Amino acid sequence: MSSAGALSGPGSQPAEVDGAELDILQLPSGMDTYEQPILPEPEDVTHLNAAIRRLEYLLARMDTWQPGEPNIELSVSDLDPANRDLVDQVLGEGEVSILFGGDGHIRIQEGVLCGVWRIQHMNSAGQVTQDHIEVGPIPSLVQHTTFAKAQARVDESIENVGDGVINSPPLLAEINEVLEDFTPGDMTHTINLTLLPQTEQDLMFLDQRLGLGNTTILSRGYGNCRITSTNTRNVWWVRYFNSQDKNILNSLEICTTPDSASAAPEDIADSTIRLREILEIYQ
Repeated sequence: MSSAGALSGPGSQPAEVDGAELDILQLPSGMDTYEQPILPEPEDVTHLNAAIRRLEYLLARMDTWQPGEPNIELSVSDLDPANRDLVDQVLGEGEVSILFGGDGHIRIQEGVLCGVWRIQHMNSAGQVTQDHIEVGPIPSLVQHTTFAKAQARVDESIENVGDGVINSPPLLAEINEVLEDFTPGDMTHTINLTLLPQTEQDLMFLDQRLGLGNTTILSRGYGNCRITSTNTRNVWWVRYFNSQDKNILNSLEICTTPDSASAAPEDIADSTIRLREILEIYQ
């Protein structure tokens, strides 16, 4: 008969005879939530009317924006450093950042207001040459340019694939079949590599055949998600990591843009409400 109050869980049971220990995979333990940015007092920004007027104009456009419409774009390049600093404080820094083009000269950062993006073009010295705000599910630069030079299909040939490549070749045929009928806006087709028996050589083979694209998206909404465009049109490599930086989900997604990196219409509507609340402080 077992005693009352028996313990359970890691470390509570006797060790196995063969010395093996239960290895429990740690899932992400926290989720980022909205926190209103720390803002200056109204009396401290009375001289920064240009930034406030620009943000009020942005709010007016967000009020009328509808899903499916082109993204809202608003330049702040002409603002002086002090006014631009106030824009920085209001928008803050959110959970999604994007590295585009591979040369580091375009910096894209989502603000704390979901779906409100800051896009800065830099020169070789790291100075900002263009600076604008964009509101939409994903910046138009990413949506329309990521796969502009990508291959339409992936090479399915299996000659000289090398030892250890066992289960990945059939996936190439699946990818091409989906791409043949894919049109922007179609539902995402996911190939979960974590659930498939893939050797290290299989993954290297897939990486080689799909190629490396020019866009990397980092999302910190729940754990860490790293999304990389491939050099095959509309094929993204999506990897989730836990707080120990251990890969817990590895998948390919065939879509226009992965949902984990895109702001939903309801998120943008919520951001409109929050921006209005922020600007009311300065009225």
